[in-house]
Amino acid sequence: QIQLVESGGDLVQPGESLTLSCTASGFTADHFAIYWFRQAPGKERERVSCMSVLDGTTELADSVKGRFSVSRDSAKNTMYLQMSGLMPEDTAVYYCATDLVRRCLRGDNLDYWGKGTLVTVSA
Repeated sequence: QIQLVESGGDLVQPGESLTLSCTASGFTADHFAIYWFRQAPGKERERVSCMSVLDGTTELADSVKGRFSVSRDSAKNTMYLQMSGLMPEDTAVYYCATDLVRRCLRGDNLDYWGKGTLVTVSA
């Protein structure tokens, strides 16, 4: 059974850092592109990043470039979203997802999603 489980969401103050984890089971995450999305209250879902394994590239949304980064731990079958310089507008539920393909696809019509983890940035 394919599962993605996010963790690490928390209440943090502006300017602080936080790392989210996405642990995969039922498949080897290293073999496939993994996405991070977020959805703020009352807003549409936004793609934050995609790590491709076809060409080894990582895409980051303009809104997070220079502040967020992504990584993988193959031994743990886990992906990370490292966030720094957090701002109130980063407040959202963060999701990881995959479509079990090697390259990053457009859109958000992906087959497998985690349930999300809440990040709240507030003073």
